[in-house]
Amino acid sequence: MPTTVADKTSLHLANLYTELEALRADIADEGEGLVDQWASWIRRADFAPSARNLACYLALRRRDLCALQEELTRFGLSSLGRSESRTLESLAATTALVARAAGVPEARQPALPARGDFIAGNRRLEEECLRVFGVPSPQRRTRIMVTLPDAAADDSELLRGLLQRGVELVRINCAHGDEANWAAMIDRLRATERKLGLPPRTRVLMDLAGPKLRTTVFAGASDKPRFGVGDSFWLARAPSDVPTGERAIGCSLPEVIGQLAHGDPVWVDDGELGGQVTERRHGAVRVQITHAPSDGKRLKADKGLNFPASELAVPALTEADLAALPFVARHADIVGYSFVQGADDVARLQSALESAGRRGAQAPALLMKIETRRAVRNLPEIIVAAAGRNPAAVMIARGDLAVELGYQRLAEIQEEILWLCEAASVPVVWATQVLESLAKRGQPSRGEITDAAMGVRAECVMLNKGPYILDAVDLLADVLQRMEAHQRKKTARLRALQSWQALF
Repeated sequence: MPTTVADKTSLHLANLYTELEALRADIADEGEGLVDQWASWIRRADFAPSARNLACYLALRRRDLCALQEELTRFGLSSLGRSESRTLESLAATTALVARAAGVPEARQPALPARGDFIAGNRRLEEECLRVFGVPSPQRRTRIMVTLPDAAADDSELLRGLLQRGVELVRINCAHGDEANWAAMIDRLRATERKLGLPPRTRVLMDLAGPKLRTTVFAGASDKPRFGVGDSFWLARAPSDVPTGERAIGCSLPEVIGQLAHGDPVWVDDGELGGQVTERRHGAVRVQITHAPSDGKRLKADKGLNFPASELAVPALTEADLAALPFVARHADIVGYSFVQGADDVARLQSALESAGRRGAQAPALLMKIETRRAVRNLPEIIVAAAGRNPAAVMIARGDLAVELGYQRLAEIQEEILWLCEAASVPVVWATQVLESLAKRGQPSRGEITDAAMGVRAECVMLNKGPYILDAVDLLADVLQRMEAHQRKKTARLRALQSWQALF
């Protein structure tokens, strides 16, 4: 008797069921293995389910599932493309439906997940957002954070404008100012809240400076040399380490110069000038310029340095950070951690905060700033080490990240960071140059509007300071509110569209 289409379909579904069952078992086993490796980091009981889901998601994403996705989509089933917050539950639900369609005996069919289990990851993420970022504005779910200028210590009108617009968080950059200035900003913020009749709800992020790698100019240097492609300069500890008459600049952390190898790339000023090490000598390396603006680039002091291929032995917590921590521990709701590279760095900050008197339920939340290749590579352990003991969030620090990874990889990596953080129920801050043209010059670019709209996939969007910052907050709030009606994380929300209503 010839095989019918129905027979072929049944056989295909049976094979698909077998594949899914094997995949589900493997993911569960591999996930438990990862959780066992992380056990010493996980001290918060409410983070344990999130850690288990992250482990299963990592196990799932080690595989190329494109062919399986196509087969599932062919039968009108979930392609597993939105399984970040519910990895095993998505697999179980899909497997259960395939089993029923394939005619698997009821006794062997896996149970469909309960609705509460299926949405538990979303609920955990919302709870962590409340712990870290506080209560959102009634008009939108995505929080807005604004970096305060030093002048905010005396500028009640700026703070009044931010609070009236529903800004949920303010950022104090500890690379600037001092404790007196930081205290004045916080006091002014709380006083402004009281005058407006608001509770002290605005969260304060104090962002530790970290080991800032910056250019320095040697004493006696009379010019700011301009460089183009083909030129070279020495990056040196001291002028005496440089051949006589050759151009040189210094580094704010001169000890890293000896850690650079021949061929290592060097980027200056957010990637505007780039080159590679072509010669090493005691205390200095020669950098041959390979990327520069067509009219050249002047090298000035205090410009950022990036060494993306170099494994630098630089502590994430500097002496200046440690000196600031007692104040930060007393006043910050969230501590921003720059240059974090792995779980050991996280443990150092946690230990330092405990020594400063903030521990247990009183410990501030941690914001892990992902800005280097090593941080991206070690992101799962950074997340688990941080959130395993403290409420935690992750910042996609897109400025340094673009230079470290290459601009062409930034879009891909920021998506992957969003996915991993959702799997761990850890909120994300979308940061760096959001509506920068508007905040600084009063007019946004079209590309910036699209970028701001993408921020709705994070839980918080950060704006930097500028003379038009209140205009930037207004526009961002409007964009976020509109986009939230259409998008939640990776899921499109199929609300009724109004734009073409007249056609019907």
